[in-house]
Amino acid sequence: MGALLPGRSDYAGISRTWRGDLIAGLTVAVVALPLALAFGVASGMGATAGLVTAIIAGAIAGIFGGSNFQVSGPTGAMTVVLVPVVAHYGQPAALTVAVMAGVLVVIMGVTGLGKLVTLIPWPVIEGFTVGIALIIALQQIPNALGVTEFTSDNTTINAINALTEVSVAAVPEIVIASLTIILILLLTRIRKTLPASLIAVGAATAVTAIAGITVPTVGEIPNHLPSPTFPDLSPTALHSLLGSAVAVAVLAAIESLLSAKVADGMTDSIPSKPNRELFGQGLANIGSGRFGGMPATGAIARTAVNVRAGASTRLAAIVHSVVLLLIILVASELVADIPLATLGGVLLVTAYRMVEPRTVRALLRSENADRIVFVLTAAATVAFDLIVAVEIGIALAAVLALLSLAKASGLTQEPLPDLSDHVDTETEHRLMHEHIVVYRIDGSMFFGAAQRFLDELIAISDVRVVILRMSGMATLDATGANALRTVVKDLNARHIVVLFKGLQPVHEQMLTNLRVLAPPGDSTGRSHSFETLDDAIDAARGYVLAAEEPTGRTEKQGEE
Repeated sequence: MGALLPGRSDYAGISRTWRGDLIAGLTVAVVALPLALAFGVASGMGATAGLVTAIIAGAIAGIFGGSNFQVSGPTGAMTVVLVPVVAHYGQPAALTVAVMAGVLVVIMGVTGLGKLVTLIPWPVIEGFTVGIALIIALQQIPNALGVTEFTSDNTTINAINALTEVSVAAVPEIVIASLTIILILLLTRIRKTLPASLIAVGAATAVTAIAGITVPTVGEIPNHLPSPTFPDLSPTALHSLLGSAVAVAVLAAIESLLSAKVADGMTDSIPSKPNRELFGQGLANIGSGRFGGMPATGAIARTAVNVRAGASTRLAAIVHSVVLLLIILVASELVADIPLATLGGVLLVTAYRMVEPRTVRALLRSENADRIVFVLTAAATVAFDLIVAVEIGIALAAVLALLSLAKASGLTQEPLPDLSDHVDTETEHRLMHEHIVVYRIDGSMFFGAAQRFLDELIAISDVRVVILRMSGMATLDATGANALRTVVKDLNARHIVVLFKGLQPVHEQMLTNLRVLAPPGDSTGRSHSFETLDDAIDAARGYVLAAEEPTGRTEKQGEE
């Protein structure tokens, strides 16, 4: 447990780096402000919830997380999960989901599941990232067009309705959203280090105020943090919200570990600690839910900004939260006047930037299995939800991987090696070539390939000894071992002896336990295992010659 808690090493060298950490924290706060507001509004919980999440979750994850550079807060992926929760159960339910998910993520960290999460295939991760980007874009189309009333719970239908029902009255919102998008893209092109989103939001807000344009705005923001509350944790609430909590927990774990991994790749510092990162993110979600915030996760874009801005310790992430808190305390009235359309523009750009065209092209041009997993995961994310999409993606990837593994596994007949050291006469040489056959098994003999091996081996006939070369076999599961038992039993019934060469100790023990192999010293006639092919051929020679002896005696008796 001690490995999951903060220590002095977290702030090693802070006396030399604190100035850089302060600047990095301030820079990230400037970038995070419009995103926190936008994600709060997009989730249905309001701008205040987004800010509270960035402050509370950002500080807690900064202190307890496993990365020195991770910046946590609300993200686009979380808004996708929360929208249906808020729509069906109300905003208080989202607080319960945050706490429940936080507990689940803490358990994942304590039980060491951090590394397990990283085993999710890359096409699955990229697939639901693209799906999330599509959903975020679809969610923001109504905001950008000034549509505030929805006729459906389906994001795609609402976006289509907004596009078909657009009118002249929506021109101000369209202009504001367009101005925001153009400014962000233009400023980023001029200089990447500029806080483009904040400048664009400020400019759009100023233009709206100066021109006297009436459009929906963020609305009142309290100039203080909400008091901590206890979300509804009744059995009924826990039961009805468990699925959403699991989705949030899985997403928080995946996105946080991915973000920490990105930071690791950008620095030469001490690598992040996956299990501690989950522990910290779990606490961050619990804290966020207690203070009225939404579920949080590590944010890849903000973490990257933090690293590029010169952060050296986790102090930068903490400073980012403190700066956002100061904004609430002294500038809440300015934040309240920000048009929702400009936040819609910010999120449309965010959705666009979530998709890496180079990555998408690479996956679409890759082998069929990866392409199918990527496309179906993205489609499932849009059609269903993130947890279903991840389940479909992982299940499909597993099935395709097993099929590929089964296809790569093979059974090959090999010619007998030089027998000059094993035979005494030309007759023996002929007998051994006629009655001994060697097969090599490569790859994995598991449930996906066992039946094919079984069918091919049982078809063997007209020989007296089969030697199976097993040194190229990487995996043998219970189904594969049982298939070998069936093969040995069938061939033995036809008086064909089976010998094994090059078995790994663990595989040899499994076959011995199944009584396929004879244990050391056994002389019951069951199959034996040999370390070298020469030893196996010597044993096979003995079986062939022993089988010929009765025939020889019978022929002589007939001649007499």
